[in-house]
Amino acid sequence: MTAIHRAFLLVMLCLWGLSACRRAPEIFSAHPTDTLTLTVRSKTPSSETFPAKPTPVYPTPKFPTCQPDPAPAFNPGAYSFMPIRPVSNREGDAPSLRQLAELRRFYVGVSTAPQFLDDPGYAELLAGQFNMLAAENAMKWEVVHPKPERYDFSQGDALVAFARANGMAVYGHALVWDLQQPDWLTRGEYSREEWIQILCRHIKTVVSHYRGYIYAWDVVNEAFQNNGALRDTLWLRKIGPEYIAMAFQWAREADPQTLLIYNEFFAEGLNQKSQAVYSLVQGMLQQGIPIDGVGLQMHVWLWGPPTRHELLANMRRLAELGLLAHITEMDVRTQYSRDSQAEELTVQAEVYRQAFSACLEAPNCNVFVAWGLTDRYSWIPEHTGQPDAPLLFDRQGKPKPAFNALLDMLRRSP
Repeated sequence: MTAIHRAFLLVMLCLWGLSACRRAPEIFSAHPTDTLTLTVRSKTPSSETFPAKPTPVYPTPKFPTCQPDPAPAFNPGAYSFMPIRPVSNREGDAPSLRQLAELRRFYVGVSTAPQFLDDPGYAELLAGQFNMLAAENAMKWEVVHPKPERYDFSQGDALVAFARANGMAVYGHALVWDLQQPDWLTRGEYSREEWIQILCRHIKTVVSHYRGYIYAWDVVNEAFQNNGALRDTLWLRKIGPEYIAMAFQWAREADPQTLLIYNEFFAEGLNQKSQAVYSLVQGMLQQGIPIDGVGLQMHVWLWGPPTRHELLANMRRLAELGLLAHITEMDVRTQYSRDSQAEELTVQAEVYRQAFSACLEAPNCNVFVAWGLTDRYSWIPEHTGQPDAPLLFDRQGKPKPAFNALLDMLRRSP
């Protein structure tokens, strides 16, 4: 890393400042249970939610920019998903999780993949209980940009089309990450200026393709090590630490309305990593870099998750900067537990309950996403080689105590 790069990183992590009010798009209509059409609009949150802040002291950096690559436009008419009415999950007229969340103007969601939508039971559970879906892999670089001159949006388009048919918001994931990248990228030999243009064109092409259809984008994903140092990624090596700020500027140029999120794991509580994230976004705001919030992933275990107090404290300090705090990828691993299955599920439900409670209480948290719909499709067993049950529904799609904990919280909350 050059002296210039080190100096830029020091500025990014140390500058202190405040920001103006942030945007908060929404999808809800006047009738929360009638959500078969998706309407996205912007509004300025009330001063009670985000107090007005002075204009940033520092001007927006003038990074290089680019034009998007030629790519096919999104055509929602190419898909024929039938709308699924929200379902009740208990006997009688008890409302679904989705219906209860929409009464609070709140998003509950899960990550998913287009191939799962061919299962009618899966699709009904997804659209019936949730009003947001996240693209688990369908919008990552190796999928949408497999060759230097080729883009393939078919998987992401299917998810967006399903969401539109069912009145769901879409969380885009992820524009810049150091994993799941195509070989042409990881093995590429280019000058720094060429790397900047490659990254710029990719971001602008993908964001422009979905302009107006994505509620929020994970613009940069997992840039820090657990000790708070920047991870040694392709983009850090080829461009330098300013790649983070560049990515946010280019995403805003491509879509002025979508929310721009920095997404991170193990930064939910108060530790070295969350402090590094806080310092980064604080410095970005002072420089006028467009950023709307931080995604707190919440990939945790049964024992030792961040406490509700820590999670709330982290969310509230982000709110003081005028930033949203979303829970974006929650799952609770049951591996390495010595408890019985019943005890595991009870503890798991309490972990979900505490995180959900913090999000409901924090003034800047209106998104809660689990990383998968059912245990059958969790990424964890494939990643670890061990069986696990980390999600809200079991392998047969039956609700677990964790799901019922979220449902009960929404039913009791004002």
